[in-house]
Amino acid sequence: MNSFEKWCCGSALWRYLTRGQLLPWMLRDSHLGDHLLELGAGPGAATIELAHRAPRVTSLEYDHALALKLRRRVNLSSVTVIQGDAAALPFPDGTFSSVISILMLHHLKSIELQDRTFAEVRRVLRPGGIFLAFDIPDGWIHRVSHIKSTFVPMDPSTAPQRLLGAGLSHVRMESRSGAFLLRAVLPE
Repeated sequence: MNSFEKWCCGSALWRYLTRGQLLPWMLRDSHLGDHLLELGAGPGAATIELAHRAPRVTSLEYDHALALKLRRRVNLSSVTVIQGDAAALPFPDGTFSSVISILMLHHLKSIELQDRTFAEVRRVLRPGGIFLAFDIPDGWIHRVSHIKSTFVPMDPSTAPQRLLGAGLSHVRMESRSGAFLLRAVLPE
């Protein structure tokens, strides 16, 4: 993440929008179960709100400094913050009842790493578990805001097929305000 992204994703405005608009849209009609994995927690705009919606939250962040900062900021026994790689998750098979990703997938350095992340999500989900991902497509404004940052946008038209290819099912995609939401389930 570049300094603009860190500032924006750590702002009170982004936390407010995440809590009041983004999460209600993402989580409607979704049961998170007892153990949620948050991929790419960043500054933690969603972490505390997710802890109000699931009994146990594990937040994974690739950036070591962001993970340490989030670990110090979130002082809840129900939240564990871990530094790690979404394309090589450090968890046993079937650990989580749900996995959520907010504006993280485009930060993976290649389409292959995105597909490995989908395979890892499938591996760590329990049967019947859900995967929810919110991300942005390619566009000039997104490219400008990601100068000096990794930006590998997903093509929304191919995303559902890629999730199906990873072994997930019941894939749904919705678009809103220049972004998209993916929802998939691990078959029982």
